Amino acid sequence: MDFLEFLQSISKVVWGPPLLIMLLGTGLFLSIRLKGLQFKKLGQSFYLAFVKRKEPGADGDISHFQALMTALAATVGTGNIAGVATAIAAGGPGALFWMWITGLLGMATKFSEALLAVKFRVINDRGEMAGGPMYYLELGLKKKLLAILFAALTVVASFGIGNMVQSNSVANVLQSSFEIPYLWTGVFMTGATAVVTLGGIRSIARVVSAIVPTMITLYMFVGLVILIVHWREIPLVFIQILEGAFAPMAAIGGFAGTHLMKTIRLGVSRGIFSNESGMGSAAIAAAAAQTHNPVTQALVSMTQTFIDTLVVCSVTGFVVLVSGLWTEGATGAALTSISFNFGLGWWGGFIVSLSLIFFAYSTILGWHYYGEKALFYLVGNSRYALLYRLAWAGGTFLGAILSLDIVWTISDIMNGLMAFPNLIALTFLSGLVVSEVRSYFNKKNH
Repeated sequence: MDFLEFLQSISKVVWGPPLLIMLLGTGLFLSIRLKGLQFKKLGQSFYLAFVKRKEPGADGDISHFQALMTALAATVGTGNIAGVATAIAAGGPGALFWMWITGLLGMATKFSEALLAVKFRVINDRGEMAGGPMYYLELGLKKKLLAILFAALTVVASFGIGNMVQSNSVANVLQSSFEIPYLWTGVFMTGATAVVTLGGIRSIARVVSAIVPTMITLYMFVGLVILIVHWREIPLVFIQILEGAFAPMAAIGGFAGTHLMKTIRLGVSRGIFSNESGMGSAAIAAAAAQTHNPVTQALVSMTQTFIDTLVVCSVTGFVVLVSGLWTEGATGAALTSISFNFGLGWWGGFIVSLSLIFFAYSTILGWHYYGEKALFYLVGNSRYALLYRLAWAGGTFLGAILSLDIVWTISDIMNGLMAFPNLIALTFLSGLVVSEVRSYFNKKNH
């Protein structure tokens, strides 16, 4: 067994049934404790995020909307395009059902993460807000070692899954679709990343607030056009999804029966990979929001999981299933691309490629903020901020020109391990979350 195979075996253990059960179980536990808040208050959440958008005069660095867009920037990406197709190709249509389940339960998890992040946020030596799992692990749960562990894992994961892997994806798309050399992509991506990240969170928030909604809207529009054209197949797709969720059939070299647990595992793991509920990363962005009450930003933050999984992933899944091409052996982004081609001709695939590029770039910007705040927590001040930002730009360049199998696997392991301390905190601080929610809505009703 070589080193890469060794790392891949570790990754399979980390992302095995225990973690997936913990992630789903925590989401269910919080949904029960919060009495289904994510369903009852979803309309209010969207109002706060997209109509009200900000709270003038509140402490914080960026608006509700900008905090949400920063978190969406880090999650909406390859998981929504390639991850969904991979799950369907390997686990059948039923995998999409289990992605929905992770999204619905994950909204309660995301809500709790954001609430605790704002509740225990601090002001750093530059006058900026700093928060996230490392702070509520230390200040709320009183577990300093777990806080340090989470922050260290976040820094390492950020350079992999949030940086080099993303620039590598962009370079591959540009080379295969437009024959642009990897070196040119590396140079351009490095410059584009440095220009934004050197300006800090306000600069990042401004850019992603323009890119993310534009690209999501474009991707959704094209996907919905395909579904409208093929509307007659949609009822059959629903039947395939519901039947496949409990009696799965997968297309690997033709139809072959697969075990129910494989479909569940693929749906849950790809859903979590896409929306990151339980990972704790998005809470770092939530902590920067201008808000008078932690519950307000928590309501806004839970829309991230809804948009990511229940909306964007669903569009990808339905287009793939409507095309019928998931039985032909293709997988990942290639399957999504040919499915969009099926619906709209060559420019359908072009939109997929364009979306991958911008989603990956916005992920680089969002994860830069996560990594920098985690590093700040570890070193205790921001003296290394400029060095980190320069290293981030360098990582972007290297990612575009190197083969990253080992980097990808290491970052995948780190990303999975981040969940364990975060889920512990969410479970033991759930009483505080419930108390904050009760207090907030009691005041609203009087």
